[in-house]
Amino acid sequence: MDIKTASALHRLRLVSAPEAVSFLLLLVCSVLKRTTDFNAVPVMGMIHGVLFILYVLFWAVAWQRTRWSFGTAALYFVLSVLPTGGFFAERKLKRAADDEVIASRARREAGEAKVGA
Repeated sequence: MDIKTASALHRLRLVSAPEAVSFLLLLVCSVLKRTTDFNAVPVMGMIHGVLFILYVLFWAVAWQRTRWSFGTAALYFVLSVLPTGGFFAERKLKRAADDEVIASRARREAGEAKVGA
């Protein structure tokens, strides 16, 4: 994996959890707006909107860089519109990044073993 692809996935991972938190907070603010005099929906809505747009932009770049299948790309997009989906996306992206690091180390060690033999 090249550095641009790794960076694209890292950016998507970094925005996933905050986007999910903002979505949950927006839902809480919506309930509070209807049940109390507290109205933070305009502010929370704007924050969530910005994070969602960032998520979609980073998702599109990651899809283009990684050449995910349509199913994988669709899964990451669907996770962005579910209230807790961003947490699952972040965990899945972290696991994939960790697997890539392990595979890269194994390839490097195999190459060093060939040179040493």
